[in-house]
Amino acid sequence: MSTPPPASNDWDDAYRRDAPPPWDIGRPQPAFLALTDEGLVRGSVFDAGCGTGEHTLLAAARGASAYGVDMSPTAIERARAKAAERGLDVRFDAGDLLSLPLPTAAFDTVLDSGVFHSFDDEERPRYVSVLSAIARPDAVLCLMCFSERQPGDWGPRRVTEAELRSSFADGWSVDRIEPATFEINPLPEAQSVDAWLAVFRRLP
Repeated sequence: MSTPPPASNDWDDAYRRDAPPPWDIGRPQPAFLALTDEGLVRGSVFDAGCGTGEHTLLAAARGASAYGVDMSPTAIERARAKAAERGLDVRFDAGDLLSLPLPTAAFDTVLDSGVFHSFDDEERPRYVSVLSAIARPDAVLCLMCFSERQPGDWGPRRVTEAELRSSFADGWSVDRIEPATFEINPLPEAQSVDAWLAVFRRLP
C-alpha cells in the first residue's frame, strides 16, 4: 500500500528541510515543457499544487496569465521570489485546493503535476469537482501522476489508466493518456518515476 499523503503541515515541512523534496527539481518537468511547446498551455492558466512555481512561471514566460496555488506557504514564498527574480507577473496563493475559493469557469488551461495521486478515494472526486468548476468549456487539463507501472510501495499511491478515465468521465473528453516519466531529485528507491501523462478537455 502506498504511503498516505502528508498532512498540510508536513507539506510545508518538506520545503523547510536542507535538501529539496524529490519533486522540487528546480525546472519544469520535460513532459510539461513539451506540452507548452505544443501550444496546449495557453490563455488563463491555473497550476494546481504549484510547489515553487516552475510550471506557473513557464506559462507566464510564454505569455499566459498564470495563477498557482499550493498547500505550502514556504513553497509559495519561493515561487513569488522566483517570479520577482525573473520579472514575471504571476499570482501565487497558499491554500487547500479543496476549500480555497476559486473563480468559476475562469481558466483555459489547468495544470496538475503530481497532485491527483495525493488524494484518497474520498477526496479524489472533490478534487475533480474543483477542476471541473474552474475550467472553461474547451479548457485543457494537463495532468501527470504516478503510474501503477512504478515498482515499490514508497511514496504516493499508484494510479491506473482506468482510474484516470473513470475520474474524468463526467464532463471531460480524453485527448490522450500515455506513459511518461517524472524527473525527481534522486532517492535511494528511484532516480525517476513511471507516470501517466493525461490531457483532458472540458466539454461544453
